[in-house]
Amino acid sequence: MEFSSSEENQSFSLTKFESMLKTNNVFFFDSNEFENIIHHYLEIGKIALAKKAIKLGLDQHPTSINLRLFRVEVLIFENKLSEAAKLLNLLFELEPNNEELYIQKANIHSKRDQHKEAIEVFKQALEVSNDSSEIHSLIGMEYLFLDNYEAAKVHFKNCIDLNIEDYSSLYNIIYCFEFLDQTQEAIDYLNWYLDQNPYCEVAWHQLGKQYLEIKALNKALTAFDFAIISDDTFIGAYLEKAKVLERLNRFNEAIDNYNISMAIEGPTAFTYLKIGVCHEKMHHKDKAIKYFFKSVKEDPAFDKGWMQIADFYFLRRDDLKALFYVNKAIDIDDENANYWLFYSKTNRRLNYLEEAERGFKKTLELGETSLDTWIQRGDILIELGEIEAAKYNFVQAIEHHPKSEELEFRLSGLYFKLNDSKAGFAHLLTGLHINSEHIFIIEELFPDVYQNQNVIQFIESYKKSDN
Repeated sequence: MEFSSSEENQSFSLTKFESMLKTNNVFFFDSNEFENIIHHYLEIGKIALAKKAIKLGLDQHPTSINLRLFRVEVLIFENKLSEAAKLLNLLFELEPNNEELYIQKANIHSKRDQHKEAIEVFKQALEVSNDSSEIHSLIGMEYLFLDNYEAAKVHFKNCIDLNIEDYSSLYNIIYCFEFLDQTQEAIDYLNWYLDQNPYCEVAWHQLGKQYLEIKALNKALTAFDFAIISDDTFIGAYLEKAKVLERLNRFNEAIDNYNISMAIEGPTAFTYLKIGVCHEKMHHKDKAIKYFFKSVKEDPAFDKGWMQIADFYFLRRDDLKALFYVNKAIDIDDENANYWLFYSKTNRRLNYLEEAERGFKKTLELGETSLDTWIQRGDILIELGEIEAAKYNFVQAIEHHPKSEELEFRLSGLYFKLNDSKAGFAHLLTGLHINSEHIFIIEELFPDVYQNQNVIQFIESYKKSDN
């Protein structure tokens, strides 16, 4: 519901109402005042005060349809849907052409996950509506609940046709295009929209992002420039422009745009990080590390900043510092598989084998199950003499990578070490079938197995039969 009371009158009414609550005196308000008071409390989420205002309002104006509609709205919010529906039915008898009744009835259906029924009721509301823009938007949202993005798009476009500056609907249209992978269609629509509203920074910004999807970097750059021309305080446009300039290797210009964004918004950990990355790409290592540390000073909980510092030192083989800073990142986000993988590789390079193995195990538990991760963990277990654990690791690995001779040859060697020759020969044969040239894996990891006469004869016999 929309209200036309001036801010001054509304402030006076609110002060008077809250004074009444404190003193227990009863003051008279006209129904419009109550509506504005209730609307204010609902807007700021003070439901208890809204309910008090509804009750007092209905005590003074028991026949007010709008006040009873507010009661319906609160009942729906509190999930008292049956009670809300009963009250709505009574109101329909009094005002069958009140569009707000249809909206609330549809909201009840939506709350019950009856989205098709909600859409039908909203369509009935369109027939009695004085402002169909809101109804089209609500129908669009119901179609989104049904994952019917084409239908949702139609109704959000209707909103734009009715109000060219309905940016919420514009965002929803682009969301539908993106979900449907209709990048070119999104570009076409945004260009049409900009013909109608050429100084809309939101549309230029969205157009730039769509051009990025098709890697049209120069067009994206132009779109972000127009977004900035339309609103020279638009932070998002400066940041996106800077990212594009980075991709074009125009690092100094990128830094300039990051600095402009900070001049408008103030410094952020992310912006300091990005400036540092630009300096690193220009081989300004002192400036790079300076900005990386500025990033984590600005926000000590910014794990990406700590990781960038760790990576900086890792690339320069300063592994102890790299390990120190990756631990800071893990302390902030210990569910990030990439952090644990980095931790493992750093420990491996330092020859801290137990810690490296622990890190690889955690990486796998978090879902990073690449072949290389399984192999690195298993090879460390072999190096540690944990033969049974290494075997179990590679048995699990082969479930994820069933056609890997690297796993087969490792399992072969491990089974021979465990005196299970039958399984050893079986995996050896499978590995030879996949790629016999990688037999050196057994030679390197299990030299005693490779020199076993039975194994030598088996390999030679296979090579002869293969020829």
